[in-house]
Amino acid sequence: MAIVDTSRRLPNRVILQDVESYEGFGAVKDYTPRRLEASPEMLQANLAAMQAKQQKETELLAMAKAAADEARQAEWNFHNSVIAMKESVRGLYGPDSHEAQAVGYKKKSDRKRPRRRAA
Repeated sequence: MAIVDTSRRLPNRVILQDVESYEGFGAVKDYTPRRLEASPEMLQANLAAMQAKQQKETELLAMAKAAADEARQAEWNFHNSVIAMKESVRGLYGPDSHEAQAVGYKKKSDRKRPRRRAA
């Protein structure tokens, strides 16, 4: 018998086929299962559990996407406020000030002047 890897997700087509099989199972009369997991009660319980877990997963994924969107927006808000602060510091103290250097700009006097190249 082949080894079944239960750590991977089942493809949606397999799950849909299983649900169709379960729904068609209602047409079977005089069914007496030999295995407990094949009983109609266990099938119904497992279907309900699967649907509940899938719904919970969907809700958590939606919450995770919403949290990621909120974090992204907060990052942009912070970035834009830092840019505004840096521009304000450069405007107040000048491009060659120690304050401008403290917030991350390079002093204007520290920049190398372009040199002419010999032809």
